[in-house]
Amino acid sequence: MAQALLLPLIDSGQVAAAAVRAVVGTGASAARLAAQHGLAVATDPTEAWQAPVVLLAVKPQLLAAAAEVAQGVTPGGARAGGGERPLLISVLAGVTLARLQALFPAHRIVRAVPNTPALVRQGLTGLAWGAGIPAEQQLWVRQLFAQVGEVLDLPESQLDAFLALTSSGPAYVALVAEALADGAVAAGLPRALALRLAHRTLAGTAALLQEQELHPAQLKDMVASPGGTTIAGLRQLERAGLRSALIEAVVAAAERSRQLA
Repeated sequence: MAQALLLPLIDSGQVAAAAVRAVVGTGASAARLAAQHGLAVATDPTEAWQAPVVLLAVKPQLLAAAAEVAQGVTPGGARAGGGERPLLISVLAGVTLARLQALFPAHRIVRAVPNTPALVRQGLTGLAWGAGIPAEQQLWVRQLFAQVGEVLDLPESQLDAFLALTSSGPAYVALVAEALADGAVAAGLPRALALRLAHRTLAGTAALLQEQELHPAQLKDMVASPGGTTIAGLRQLERAGLRSALIEAVVAAAERSRQLA
């Protein structure tokens, strides 16, 4: 997720590669990232914790180790947006502002929930703010995430549901795209063409829903003519429980996010 957020900004020149210190788990990953993007990449996080802004994107089980390193380092450098204390922007699922503030007392804390379409500047990011973040730092963070998509301020209590829909949702949509393409192959289309058509169908449908502000049921009824092909397909989807399965997937993801807290 850190790469999904930062690489589009670096590749477009919005953020200078020289201003970024990346930390990864292995030497092989460090060498690959350095070669591909011209970043300063290390496996030792000490220098990174001296930065005015830290994007924390470790796995939840590594959080305690990251905090131990951070607490042994004095943050330094110019403060982003003119704030007195450095910023820590966490993209960890489920980890609350209160827990983050306890683990990283030298930082002001922002919880961000972005999603992978940020890679193509079509992302969604939900933000929840810790205490004491001045307006100029909030503006800086919003502008950072706005470079890769839409940004929403949310109460922290809504972040789990936001994550379940927007961060986990691309995986569900990808599964639907794959299944649609498989169906087209079963009906006689070549695999490459079936995949391209499935992707374009999903993208075009999403654009139509958004640009004409249609309720999904309106679009479904526009397409499903009496006794036609679409209503025959919809009957099969209802028999298979597709609607219920997607609902339960989002609810399960939200509950898992709460468990991770």
